[in-house]
Amino acid sequence: YKGGFIVPILLTLLILVLTFSIERFITIRAANGKGNMSKHMRNMQVLISTSRIDEAIEACNTQGGTVSNVIVSVLHKYQELAKSKNMDKEQKVLKLQLELEDSTELELPMLEKNLTILATIASISTLMGLLGTVLGMIRSFAALAHAGAPDSVALATGISEALINTAFGITGSTLAIIMYNYFSSTIDGYTFKIDEAGFSLTQTF
Repeated sequence: YKGGFIVPILLTLLILVLTFSIERFITIRAANGKGNMSKHMRNMQVLISTSRIDEAIEACNTQGGTVSNVIVSVLHKYQELAKSKNMDKEQKVLKLQLELEDSTELELPMLEKNLTILATIASISTLMGLLGTVLGMIRSFAALAHAGAPDSVALATGISEALINTAFGITGSTLAIIMYNYFSSTIDGYTFKIDEAGFSLTQTF
């Protein structure tokens, strides 16, 4: 094959990007739950604002997913604090906010897992492609350096190697960046929904 020893490395990186992208897509899709998330969150806001906490917990259990898991944890804390007489309102609100933060910190790492690998591959793929390009150009100039007529076969091989490495490097890097940004924005959306629900609970309290 043409492209030198860098091409198998770039192909491996590309396969890793595809593998981790599929794995993250499945995981993050499962975190969304069973139904429509936007509709579920609107329903949550109505239930929470009217203090129908048991119904909100039931709706979250039906929906499932990361956001619902966090909200259920906070709702149970809400019920516990509502019955407590050992703390004033400010202390209860603080406890509720701490429960939200703790639950979020437990759930989000699972969603963010392997994203650093995609970010790393985005950089490595570009650098490996550049290295392959440089090696290909070195081979091309070496062919031109021959006394007399240049070695046309070696020249063509070197140029081909440079272009193939450039193409694979750019492809792997571009795909990794796109998937990383997509997953990051999706996770940020989940975080926003969690914060929104936590704000509604705090205001209701």
